[in-house]
Amino acid sequence: MKAGIIGSGSWATALAKILTDNGEQIMWWIRNDDTIRYMQQRHHNKHYLTSVYFDTNLLQLSSNLEEVVAASDLLVLAVPSAFLEEVMLLLPPGALNGKKVVNAIKGLVPGNNLLINEYLSEMFDLPLERYFTITGPCHAEEVANEKLSYLTFSGLQEEPAQEIANMFGNSYLQTIVNRDVIGVQLAAVLKNIYALGAGIAHGLEYGDNFLSVYITNCFREMQHFLETYGQEHIEAGSEHNYNASAYLGDLLVTCYSLHSRNRTFGNMIGKGYSVMAAQLELSMIAEGYYASKCLFEMNREVGAYIPVAQAVYTILWEQLNPREAFLALEKGFI
Repeated sequence: MKAGIIGSGSWATALAKILTDNGEQIMWWIRNDDTIRYMQQRHHNKHYLTSVYFDTNLLQLSSNLEEVVAASDLLVLAVPSAFLEEVMLLLPPGALNGKKVVNAIKGLVPGNNLLINEYLSEMFDLPLERYFTITGPCHAEEVANEKLSYLTFSGLQEEPAQEIANMFGNSYLQTIVNRDVIGVQLAAVLKNIYALGAGIAHGLEYGDNFLSVYITNCFREMQHFLETYGQEHIEAGSEHNYNASAYLGDLLVTCYSLHSRNRTFGNMIGKGYSVMAAQLELSMIAEGYYASKCLFEMNREVGAYIPVAQAVYTILWEQLNPREAFLALEKGFI
């Protein structure tokens, strides 16, 4: 299988490193031709993970998305969810016919509040059997430094998911396979929202004791949402081991790690930055910001009790004072 990567940010660059370290030749869609020329000449991405150098003999770089998609058997989506629709509209409706798609985006499609598989099904008629997700506690910066990391590859059928996982596994990346293709996506959305809240708490000068209680309650809330959502939506027979790294592990690292852009964004909000000022300061997309609004709207139908996610939404989108929001949360934590 020839892989094509769509996106050129830090996570896309980390995934390209993994595949090329494994000797895989890849197609790589990068929007900016100047970035392509720089990579061809200097062998690294000048904007993200600049320490990662590539064997350019293994790279076919192009700003033509149709060209990359046509030449690839397996497409890895690694653009921020806020920009996915804009990018995918560059393709004709039949562009994904016969392709396998791996979603490396931890977010929902803003505006219509769809999971990535739902969006691809609506726009490109992509069946869920050819859709896979990558989740787990795996920061791009640690991949760049070849720190041991774990990724979960989810698909309805274990054998093709394992085949894809084998393409990525190496000495610094352990791979896990499961069948909970819907649940892992929602867990990834929720953990980004909760990481924003963890950052807000840090900005408000709460300590480690509170943060541990906060994360415990976030995990309980995540499990409740997944179970409530799953009554109608999650495939029967899919796995639900919420203590695994794709759920609890990813939540922990995103809430605690200084690499977490969601935590960093939240920290600025807690310190008194406006949303716009925090976005300008961060200069990267914090998926949890958009996800908090999408999930709030989605939950009108689901009806789960998610006070932490609700509080993050009201802070970011309704300008509720962060101190007031967290004082209210304190009383309900166990």
